[in-house]
Amino acid sequence: MSGSEIGRAARAIRAGGIIAYPTESCYGLGCDPLNRAAVLRLLKLKRRPAAKGLILIACDRAQLRHFARELPDAVRKSWPGPNTWLVSPTHRVPAWIRGRHPRVAVRVTAHPPASALCRAAGIAIVSTSANRGGERPARDEHEVRRRFGDSIDYVLPGRIGTRRRPTPIVDSATQALIRHG
Repeated sequence: MSGSEIGRAARAIRAGGIIAYPTESCYGLGCDPLNRAAVLRLLKLKRRPAAKGLILIACDRAQLRHFARELPDAVRKSWPGPNTWLVSPTHRVPAWIRGRHPRVAVRVTAHPPASALCRAAGIAIVSTSANRGGERPARDEHEVRRRFGDSIDYVLPGRIGTRRRPTPIVDSATQALIRHG
């Protein structure tokens, strides 16, 4: 993965595109979370109900300031790393990101390609597994291309992390484990 590949992926996101990129456990699909058309296109591509909501990833906490009202100590201390938290959203978080939920799911990733992508894009991005409902997530770029073909604007080459399961999701207010990791 080169800097020019990261740059192409970041430009695709800023232009309203959908990209695939390596994450901690699988390939993910991402886009600009504030671009309604891009998010709705991603949801349709995945065949994912909008009500389920989506995760946002960032390269640092500063990229989340427009999305998260507050980040409790437990959240801040767990990052960067493979820990997704439900936090109180700001007024900027659109319904197409939260879904039916009152909170927003966020993560500061430590995975080098995903972190570099957020840094180059200059924004937190949507992060959802590269699969359609009922399928296993794609674990390499070739699988992404086979499943999605030209319906994705860019596939960032690179290696996924060593996790075999998705990141855990914990509610920051109650400490309830929402998704096992």
